[in-house]
Amino acid sequence: MSTTDSSRSWRGVTAVAAWQVVASATYYAVFAATSSFRDTYGLSGFEVGLVVSVMTLGYTLFLFPMGAVVDAYGDHPAMVGGLGGLAIGAAGVAASGAGLPLAGTYPGLLVAVFVLGCAYATGMPATNRAVASRAPRGRYNLAVGLKQVGVTAGSAISAVFVTNHLVVPTWPASFAVIAAVGFVVAAGYALTFDGTGGSGRMEFPDIRAIAANRLLLVLSLAGFFLGAAIFTLTGYTVPYIEDATPATTAFAGATLALMQVSGSVGRIGAGSIADRIRGTAARASLRVLTVQVAAAAVLFFALPEARGVWLLVVFAGLGLGLLGFTGLYHGAVTALAPEGKSGAATAAGQITLNIGGLVVPPLFGLVADTAGYTLGWYLLGLGVAASTAMVVFALARYD
Repeated sequence: MSTTDSSRSWRGVTAVAAWQVVASATYYAVFAATSSFRDTYGLSGFEVGLVVSVMTLGYTLFLFPMGAVVDAYGDHPAMVGGLGGLAIGAAGVAASGAGLPLAGTYPGLLVAVFVLGCAYATGMPATNRAVASRAPRGRYNLAVGLKQVGVTAGSAISAVFVTNHLVVPTWPASFAVIAAVGFVVAAGYALTFDGTGGSGRMEFPDIRAIAANRLLLVLSLAGFFLGAAIFTLTGYTVPYIEDATPATTAFAGATLALMQVSGSVGRIGAGSIADRIRGTAARASLRVLTVQVAAAAVLFFALPEARGVWLLVVFAGLGLGLLGFTGLYHGAVTALAPEGKSGAATAAGQITLNIGGLVVPPLFGLVADTAGYTLGWYLLGLGVAASTAMVVFALARYD
């Protein structure tokens, strides 16, 4: 590949990553606002988790349909429409917090976050396809990691923006600003982004072809526990720090942002390391993935005892290990997918992550309400340890 072609490829990857930053800042603003939702609506820990679950439900229900759209029509319509839908959902969250008629209630908030989840379902299948078609030769894992940094970078931005009221005075106002940015950026991508085409045929994903791949099934099962840990950790970081320490909401938001930043480092670093390991892309991804998730399992057991600067160290470590693994996870899923089914396989892999995020956060909140956070963190650690064993099994059986 010539220098000019390589430069063009990286520009394309960067454009996809920038889209991911805006989309994830919109979606993950909800996780940063969980403490504000709790205070505004008088929610229990279980009800806080239900906000995350309802949003994840919308995300999960639309993943396969969006995977089919991407395979049929390419990444451009999915990315533009998805970002517009995210902006609509953010506007709904702002309306709920502002106390507008019908919207200004806890059920109104649930409807708005459900819309957010549905729109965010475009992200993984569309951006993974976009990166796969643009990544420079031999740098695929790094390109996926760079794109995945858009998730953690956007999350870090929203964590500070929503929780630091020196920037915007109220959380409803912050969601209004986020919605406005989403509409503007969606319009910009509609006019300037050069997407890749698809087959032109809308087909329901071939579940049997994906299910016949035993290694994909094992990774999917591991994804359940990993998704449970990711969604629960990000959803409860701010409430946990507020409840377990004398820290302010702004400090808790900054800690969540720190974790997301370290997740960005983990995604780029892990992708770069995997690209330098000999063998296939899938095998390299699985090797580095094993180390990341094993480290995250250990840190969940250390979290309840961490105080002061060690609390920041543990959250940063969880960012590196847990939030930093998704690029390799999706890279391995895409590499193992049947030919022409990368959109559907990516959707399947993300669905299992989402099911964990759908089921576990309210249960974690219930445990936190009744038995305390410590037991909840230990249970998440056990789940991540189980997922580590599954990744090791997939690596051992990979040909």
